[in-house]
Amino acid sequence: MKLEVKDVRKSFGDKEILKGISFEVESGKALGLLGRNGAGKTTTIRILMDVFHSNSGEILLDGEKFDRSKVMIGYLPEERGLYPKRKVLEQMIYLARLRGVDKKKATENSLRWLKRLEVDEYAGKDLETLSKGNQQKVQLASTLVADPEIVILDEPFSGLDPVNSQILKDVVNELIEEGKIVIFSSHQMSYVEEFCRDIVIINHGEIILSGNLLDIKKEYGKSQLVVSPVDGDLDNLKTWINNNLSAYVEVTGNNRTDVIVKLKDGITRMEFFGALSDKAAASGIEIEHFETYKPSLNDIFVERVGEEEKEHEEAEEGDDNE
Repeated sequence: MKLEVKDVRKSFGDKEILKGISFEVESGKALGLLGRNGAGKTTTIRILMDVFHSNSGEILLDGEKFDRSKVMIGYLPEERGLYPKRKVLEQMIYLARLRGVDKKKATENSLRWLKRLEVDEYAGKDLETLSKGNQQKVQLASTLVADPEIVILDEPFSGLDPVNSQILKDVVNELIEEGKIVIFSSHQMSYVEEFCRDIVIINHGEIILSGNLLDIKKEYGKSQLVVSPVDGDLDNLKTWINNNLSAYVEVTGNNRTDVIVKLKDGITRMEFFGALSDKAAASGIEIEHFETYKPSLNDIFVERVGEEEKEHEEAEEGDDNE
């Protein structure tokens, strides 16, 4: 299956929330849907779920108009929606029945998922008596109880300790291997990197970055390098680079162990490496290593959203001055 979102727009009154969102995701792959709070992620998800109707644009499944009544969707919302004073198994069966699963199969599926997520001992207990982490696992079990073909997970790791996070990681990987379409939304970028081949970053209702995550990382890292000092003194190394290598690179920051630099236009890596080696030897600066910068998704997100945020604020200031 291939799910396509094409030029979807949504307004509430005079406020345009989505300004032409387009992306696609295929069976057996996970898409990371990212953005700051208020960027438009939840509105996009609610349109996919047919909770909201878009003002324009279309959603297609395998090239045809997406008919939600013919496709099972499992949705784990960020705001939890189960009944705290109801028995766990009772409400899971009820939710499966609402989605058209017969009672026998609903019971089998519920027990299977509770056992898979290691919360089957709580089947007969009220949800509110469980810990936050176990409630989260029950919420996930109820998301999957009807064997959905499309799974939308919004902040699924919220409240989970490392052991339970690993159980959930295994389940998500199983869903992908089974050929489900998985849309994964989270502010915990390490999880997105682990599961998602492709990402979409939304800001102020527009897609500001999308594509294959590995390709995006290569693009962001191709003109940047990291330089690590033997003595670990990053401030001293930054000062030295600014004083001796400013014709070759610009210092853009640092992580815990390295100084991050960006090649200036027209400068090759070999030119910089040669200048770095020569000048370091002449100055007595000891360099432990230098290599291509490998940005994390978090680095890319902060940089790209930060740039777009600045442009957005400048545009608003320009409108105010007109």
